Amino acid sequence: MALKNDRYTYRVTWSEDDAEYVGLCAEFPSLSWLASTPEAALKGMRKVVADVVADLEENGESIPKPIAAKPYSGKFVVRVPPELHRQLALEAAEARISLNRLVSTKLGKP
Repeated sequence: MALKNDRYTYRVTWSEDDAEYVGLCAEFPSLSWLASTPEAALKGMRKVVADVVADLEENGESIPKPIAAKPYSGKFVVRVPPELHRQLALEAAEARISLNRLVSTKLGKP
């Protein structure tokens, strides 16, 4: 059976300031857990999230939905300077593709 903290987005990184690994959770950006190993940082962070979720439930507060469980439409609006818009429109026209396809391709490249 999946725990209520299993579907959240976790990350472990090194903290130079703390000289330890720090566990993070994207859905709970104010929380973190420091530990001497990456495994301990992840385990600690998962426990903190489980405790916070339980506390939120107990108090009838809303619980963040896991990023992986959220529906995405595939579209979003990005504002760019007019000069960049013009440059991208020209590039798309010269490539004989839509501006949408050009930008989508550029965003998908590493």
